[in-house]
Amino acid sequence: MKRLDLIFAVVLSVLAAFVGVEAYAMHGNGGARHVVRSAGANASTTPADDDSESRDARRERRSSPASRAARDRERLLADVRSRLEVSGAGTYIGEVLAAHDSALARWPDRGGQPLRIWIQPFARVRDWTPTALPIVRDAFIEWGEAGVPLNFSFVLDSATADVRVTWIDRFHEPISGKTLWSHDDRWSILEANIVLAVHHRTGEALDTAATRAIALHEVGHLIGLDHTTDTTSIMTPRVRVKTLSPADRATAQLLYLLPAGPIGGARASAR
Repeated sequence: MKRLDLIFAVVLSVLAAFVGVEAYAMHGNGGARHVVRSAGANASTTPADDDSESRDARRERRSSPASRAARDRERLLADVRSRLEVSGAGTYIGEVLAAHDSALARWPDRGGQPLRIWIQPFARVRDWTPTALPIVRDAFIEWGEAGVPLNFSFVLDSATADVRVTWIDRFHEPISGKTLWSHDDRWSILEANIVLAVHHRTGEALDTAATRAIALHEVGHLIGLDHTTDTTSIMTPRVRVKTLSPADRATAQLLYLLPAGPIGGARASAR
């Protein structure tokens, strides 16, 4: 075998292996279960005797559905990174990405249909009063007016709700609220639960201002935001403010201009 032919065969084998890896990586972002297929199984280990045949083979590989999908994915990621560079100023979107291992989670486009919210109407907890209900509703409304494409409606039946808000006496950790949501393989949020405390861990009842701040913070998690070190924002871990900051609004708006999913292939578990 000529040395030139041997070099060409090695290069062609590496190219075929790369295409196989890219095809699997593309499938790994789209579905819940996948069968791993060895890239080497399709890689040629013999030199091409005819240059026109090798060109045809390369052209066929470049035009395959897997290759086109991989290229489309790379173009999408490049567009997302460009948007982040252009629009990221004044936001804490970088901290949101870091908290989710370079992934963005958000509610999908609902075609104008509101998210259905159920708030537990009564709680057998000392110091709980019905005045807490409009406070929580107002937290949803304030986020809905922050420029994100989400509408909220309040339902009486928890079985029909996308989001359920319940009450607890207190947490046994230094928090006053907790949000848990689930997402699909594309990182679109499917449903969520918010739990709000009536008392601090030390036993004092949360006043109206504190309940409002905690509710705003947890609804921020609900729509896909995470913590920021900016203490002037509602999404700081230890809430010190009572309303949304410009950075809160700007980050939420940018989040909903971007597609859900890993930015660069990383994955993470939900909050």
